[in-house]
Amino acid sequence: MQFQLPIQIKSPETRISYRDKILLTGSCFTEHIGNALQDLKFSVLQNPNGILFDPRSVCSSLLSYIENKQYKKEDLFLLNEVWNSWEHHSRFSNINAEDCLRTINESQEQAHNFLKNTDWLIITLGSSFSYRLTGLTPNPSPCGVGSGVANCHRAPSQWFNKHLLSIDETISLLDGAYHRLKQFNPKLKIIFTISPVRHVRDGVIENNRSKARLIEAVHYMVNKFPGLYYFPAYELVIDVLRDYRFYDIDMVHPNYPATEFVMEKFKENFIDEESQQLMEEIKKIVTARKHKAFQQETNAHKNFLKAHLEKTKELQKKITFLDLSDEINYFTSS
Repeated sequence: MQFQLPIQIKSPETRISYRDKILLTGSCFTEHIGNALQDLKFSVLQNPNGILFDPRSVCSSLLSYIENKQYKKEDLFLLNEVWNSWEHHSRFSNINAEDCLRTINESQEQAHNFLKNTDWLIITLGSSFSYRLTGLTPNPSPCGVGSGVANCHRAPSQWFNKHLLSIDETISLLDGAYHRLKQFNPKLKIIFTISPVRHVRDGVIENNRSKARLIEAVHYMVNKFPGLYYFPAYELVIDVLRDYRFYDIDMVHPNYPATEFVMEKFKENFIDEESQQLMEEIKKIVTARKHKAFQQETNAHKNFLKAHLEKTKELQKKITFLDLSDEINYFTSS
């Protein structure tokens, strides 16, 4: 008997390899994929603006990396004694404006330089809802009335108007960003995904409308331009797994088994076979590094470290473009 719906996942003509640079941006689900790839020693940069949900915020951030936009104090606003940017996640916020700007601009420059040579851009869209400033923001406001924001920073709700982007609006945003990205980096290939995280604060019906618009807009782009691909993270969780046992206690976020299932499908369909084999070798080393011995002075543990040090050095010698220095240092010094 078959207990899951079959799903056909279309692989790119050329798949991701360990020699590639990968930039990931978008919703919190982006970081499930990004963290997994980073742990396995792929060359990854993820969410230089922090977590972003809607197409306007994602596209705006990508254009800012192309331009290497450097933010100034007038681009920030003060709320509850903390300086924030409407275009950045609250992890960039700081009680000191100069420190806030420094971390933002360092991230901008890093993203600009990384994007120049990026092979793959993975965009995970979470919601079609965009929040726009009203005239009730502090005076002077760093953004004009009607400007979209990437993060509300728990500001009063009357500061914002909530707008559900139409399919045409989303396509226009993605289309504009695509052409600028290809001018900046002609070799760039893009993978779109839709986050399976339910935005229940919008309401179940509204969440489904929001996701449907994202899916339609993304498929329009993938069908229109070469070098654009779709990975069905949303469908894998919602339609293939489709059970609340694959969600955390909040009934909204996919849990560890669900994200591992999605990552396994990503590996099978979007990463080349040689790199898949290498991933298994690296996973053993990374897992060994995370091992915590209760009795570190035993000969058994010392032999464990020695054996994995030799394996790591051998792999580093064979695959010179990998950076296994952290693992070598750990097995040497522990």
